[in-house]
Amino acid sequence: MPKSTSSRTPSSRKPLIYGAGVVVAATLLGFVSYRATAPDHSASSSSSSPVADVTADPDAGVYPELAKLARRDADDKLAQGRVDAPVVLIEYADFKCGYCGKFARDTEPVLVKKYVDNGTLRIEWRNFPIFGAESEAAARAAWAAGQQGRFWQFHRAAYAEGAKEQGFGKDRLKALAQQAGVADLDRFARDVDSSAASAAVGKDQEQGYGIGATSTPSFLINGRPIAGAQPVETFTRAIEAAAEKARNTEDAKGGEDAEGAEGGAK
Repeated sequence: MPKSTSSRTPSSRKPLIYGAGVVVAATLLGFVSYRATAPDHSASSSSSSPVADVTADPDAGVYPELAKLARRDADDKLAQGRVDAPVVLIEYADFKCGYCGKFARDTEPVLVKKYVDNGTLRIEWRNFPIFGAESEAAARAAWAAGQQGRFWQFHRAAYAEGAKEQGFGKDRLKALAQQAGVADLDRFARDVDSSAASAAVGKDQEQGYGIGATSTPSFLINGRPIAGAQPVETFTRAIEAAAEKARNTEDAKGGEDAEGAEGGAK
């Protein structure tokens, strides 16, 4: 499997110790063919990406240790959806990745309309630049746009059809920020080059490597790993299964609380 072209050192990519189940999950993410997201493949060939086997079983392929990686931070500017949504989708992605763009254009809007808007799903972005210096610059720029509340607008502009072919040089990133409606471009430029931006991107990147992700996009849905720009049906099955499990857990908890209250009243 080809190595990523990120500038981070190999020693910084050791898997984090979240629990024994993560070893299996990391193997799953790492095993998926890197060719599905290699930079020299076009998004039009996405049919070659292996399809994830997601069943309706709420517990199949789910790792509780990975579910804990959801931040659920109300101040997270790189997230959308209710903080208390029953399902959290974490996406590890690179702005130079063609398949990430395909997911952003074709699949994510469907999930937002169907699940985010009704409070079922929260989407948390993780910058995971693996294709070199421009990838890291774009990640810092996206973070900087987020500091002015325009991350998702920047995300949409950077993933527009043909956008990545124009590159992510300094002038291009400024143009994308302007297109995204970033109000203070001087602040944006300072934020892009700040240590805070580098630290935020580095934190996301470390988490991605820690769960065994070696290609983009990679996802976690309530602790269920999914690798690659899978068909929308793969994501809907995983989200529906996770939502069902959350409902059953809540119902069981409500039943226990009711029994406890009844017992205490005797």
